[in-house]
Amino acid sequence: MDKPEAKPPPLPREAVEAAVEEKPAVEERPPAPEHIEADGYSKVGPGPIASIRFKWMARRAEDGHFYVDETIGDGSAKVTTGPMSRDAAIKFVDDREREARQRFDSLRSDMTGRSTARKDSSEA
Repeated sequence: MDKPEAKPPPLPREAVEAAVEEKPAVEERPPAPEHIEADGYSKVGPGPIASIRFKWMARRAEDGHFYVDETIGDGSAKVTTGPMSRDAAIKFVDDREREARQRFDSLRSDMTGRSTARKDSSEA
């Protein structure tokens, strides 16, 4: 019971160096915009019902230009914007999704604010 605990033997230098080399020196981050593959880049807008949700998808045409197809739900006809550069297509998709999210959040806030106001007025 009173025996001192035995210390494990030290690791060989090669094992320590190999363990250090396996760890990435920098945290992994999402790809920078210049590393995003634009052909097939897409985003979907917010909303509780898939049939009225917006979707934007960038695609590369045979001429090398990019186009963005915008649809609402699964069965709608697409509205195409373009031609544009690769970076412009990615920015277009990101901007449209951000704007849709802001409009959705504003509408949701207005609706919850009105329902709260109605409850307050009916309780008075």
